[in-house]
Amino acid sequence: MNLSTDGLVLASDAAIDLHLHTTYSDGRWAPEQLLDYLVREQFGLAAITDHDRTDTAAALQELAMEKHIPLLTAVEMTTVWHDEMSAQRIDAMSGLPEMTDLLCFGFDPGPSALNDIAQDQQRRQRENTQEVYENLLRKGYAFPESPDELAALLETPSPQQPHELAALLKRHGYGTGQPSAGRIILEAGCVFATNDLAAVVEAAHQSGAVCLVAHPGHAEGFVTYDAALLDKLRQEVAIDGLEVYQPKHTPEQAAMYLEYAQQHHLLISCGSDSHKPEKPPIRYPAELSRTLLERLGICIKV
Repeated sequence: MNLSTDGLVLASDAAIDLHLHTTYSDGRWAPEQLLDYLVREQFGLAAITDHDRTDTAAALQELAMEKHIPLLTAVEMTTVWHDEMSAQRIDAMSGLPEMTDLLCFGFDPGPSALNDIAQDQQRRQRENTQEVYENLLRKGYAFPESPDELAALLETPSPQQPHELAALLKRHGYGTGQPSAGRIILEAGCVFATNDLAAVVEAAHQSGAVCLVAHPGHAEGFVTYDAALLDKLRQEVAIDGLEVYQPKHTPEQAAMYLEYAQQHHLLISCGSDSHKPEKPPIRYPAELSRTLLERLGICIKV
């Protein structure tokens, strides 16, 4: 299919944001609302990176062409790195494995290895949601409109389903104190469906995409990467780059990731991780991601 970025030429100071979320995953932006905002604010290029949603890429491209806003095909994949040299990293608060999100840019919107792996991940999340819901009923939690409640849960985007399970408990008066709603669903078997990091990178490369580690300095349930850990990752997995410019990073982290990326000739991305209008997209200059954009066939004027 034709893409909204075909033949795109950008000025080096054109505004871009390569990390955005909509209601297709856990964002509050409706896709059309977000694209209208980007047009109104005169962005030159953007990427909607909804969690694990490769299946929306074609529809987003059609909408972007209608709105006359160039949009990369992109997704943020939820992964776990099975480090061959170290024990599994576990988040102290949740007891779940620490995750690494991967930004995959430039894949084919049609059938692909990356879409296959994403669809399987969504299936596993839906199955877990149904299992947790049934476990809650067995534990004595009562939801008066049980069939309708479960159907509504399963209709929400799969990355949002664990959050919706917790919200369901709170709507019925459970989990407002201790134990928390989050703890209740975890004890009922709730997990965030993930894929192996190396498997995602391989599938993405087979699908024509490049893979960058999203917010590598983020904590709170994620692996926090320093230079030594990035060295280990790159020895095992052929990642293509790093999201250097990100609101979750301190200036010191951004400087460290920039130096690392330049030293190892890695692609560089920049994104706001905007999920809602209250925290809108950020106007990053295209020059910051020149190597990434040129790799994806976009020309940046000198």
